[in-house]
Amino acid sequence: MTGFGKATAELPDKKITVEIKSLNSKQFDMNVRMPSCYRSVELELRGLVVSRLERGKVDMCVAIERTGSSAAVSFDTDAMTRIKHAVTEASRTVGIPEPADWWSLMTRFTETMAADNDKVADDDETSALTKAVAEATEALMTYRRAEGIRLEEFFAERIRIIGELLSEVPRYETERIDRIKARLADGLTKIPAVEYDKGRLEQEMIFYIEKLDVTEEKQRLGQHLSYFMETMRQPAPGQGKKLGFIAQEMGREINTLGSKSNQAEMQNLVVRMKDQLEQIKEQVLNVM
Repeated sequence: MTGFGKATAELPDKKITVEIKSLNSKQFDMNVRMPSCYRSVELELRGLVVSRLERGKVDMCVAIERTGSSAAVSFDTDAMTRIKHAVTEASRTVGIPEPADWWSLMTRFTETMAADNDKVADDDETSALTKAVAEATEALMTYRRAEGIRLEEFFAERIRIIGELLSEVPRYETERIDRIKARLADGLTKIPAVEYDKGRLEQEMIFYIEKLDVTEEKQRLGQHLSYFMETMRQPAPGQGKKLGFIAQEMGREINTLGSKSNQAEMQNLVVRMKDQLEQIKEQVLNVM
């Protein structure tokens, strides 16, 4: 969901610059900064942006640069007074000297420039602004698409590695069961001679070993890996949340594999799977 887009619109007496930035978010959350002369079309511009971006924490900034010689510009003395008072109070509180060049400081604040921003923009200007917003939005979408291609390659590689690690599990299973049986048998030999039902003991051992069987976990994890890839490659938008849910299910199966493994080599495989899965979970937040 991350991205950045910028576009400009040239008019006879001014240049309008639109910048749009998008970050990760579960919902669509948009903050707009623009001159007051464009407030009448803000809702329309918001609708244009949300229709394309759908999700993300979006910041849109619209700035005007006066290029005509007749542009009327004056200083907002009330704003300058407030700024000077705030800086003076801060200087006293923090114990640092006040700025030597007040004019240089004041001109850095856009609030001090009282240009004709309060005038309602005409149709030509709002049309140019709308076009610039659309172009900036499309530029951001181009950025997102490039990011999406990179993420698809990233996810495919992580899924491939988890699949390879999963394929190594079977070669340790027989050895693992044999070790468990040997450990139980060795433990029984250390118990003082007592009468016990060998048939019942055998049943209990079978039941205990069955509880450590990981066949179902392997199958489900393999299915989740395939489903993740299928979902990622679907052309329909809005697959990010689904990919997140699939990653959670993958995590459950990997954790169960780890709790049932009872063997160092298998636990090592589980740790490596978890490492790859965590990388997926971190990046899946970037997916629409």
